[in-house]
Amino acid sequence: MDVDRVLLAEPRGFCAGVEMAIKALAWMVRSFPAPVYCYHEIVHNQVVVQRFEALGVIFVDDITAVPVGSPIMLSAHGSAPEVVAAARARGSYVVDSVCPLVTKVHHEVKVRSGKGYRIVYVGHEGHEEAVGTMAVAPDAISRVESVEEVEALPAFDQPVALLAQTTLSHRDWSDVATAVQVRYPSAWMPGQSDLCFATTNRQSALMAMADGCDAIIVIGSANSSNTRALEKLAVEAGAPRVFRINHVDELPDDLTGTVGVTAGASAPEELVDEVIARLAPRDGVLPMSVTEEDEYFPPPRNIRELQSAVCTAIAAMLGADVARASTVDDRQRAASEVLAALRP
Repeated sequence: MDVDRVLLAEPRGFCAGVEMAIKALAWMVRSFPAPVYCYHEIVHNQVVVQRFEALGVIFVDDITAVPVGSPIMLSAHGSAPEVVAAARARGSYVVDSVCPLVTKVHHEVKVRSGKGYRIVYVGHEGHEEAVGTMAVAPDAISRVESVEEVEALPAFDQPVALLAQTTLSHRDWSDVATAVQVRYPSAWMPGQSDLCFATTNRQSALMAMADGCDAIIVIGSANSSNTRALEKLAVEAGAPRVFRINHVDELPDDLTGTVGVTAGASAPEELVDEVIARLAPRDGVLPMSVTEEDEYFPPPRNIRELQSAVCTAIAAMLGADVARASTVDDRQRAASEVLAALRP
């Protein structure tokens, strides 16, 4: 390895939704005896999932596989309404850690279908977010992910609404969205884009450094839509070499010159640190910042209630004024730190 310099994308790694979900599951792991069940992977990252599995979390793809009376977490990608109902019917304690941006799309689907719209939804087949969103109004939604699929749609009798999977890249979205608008000129679109701001920011940071790199390392798992979008974008930007890796052990050993490093929205910062340490750039690391992210999603309601109960109990045991017991401010600690502290 003969790396001169690392260009480090900012922002990178955990988004606000992932921060919220990981902290919420960490609270459940520390509050309930194992096993805690989680419907689907909490986020799409091998390291994160394996860390929680080592602590007794069981990830399931069928909610009926959860024993009645068990604590249940629903993943950040959003779940079908019938899954949420089934979880609440069988779980002793249920936390829905769906990202608020996904909740917004679910709400748009519900409202537009209720008004008689046919929804054209741009999303990846089989992706958990897409599956959960389509289940909100399955008889009123058509999923597409290419211009050809848009052209194959029928001429709907009802008005059309155009919505999207939040983790799409702008390039994946734009051509398909334009095709929908050409085919259905009166198509309704939300005033604020469905695309996740964190996904867009990470892609902008990648583009800001792509021209100056001899290779680009994208850290994240293969089933992470936003990570794969970063990988694809790096290739399209003309980077001479592009590698998507799950772990530092997958890093090629023949990298030279200037190497760009970024991470998908579900990849923990500890992986970034390990990659930079392995690259050992002789001229150091140069951050490539395009914006600062200060978005914060508070914990799900059930977790906030749990936090309040814990604070009250501690105050009571210490003989303090219960009425003045403090609540937990989880903004003081990043999810990557929380995850690192969860090592068995």
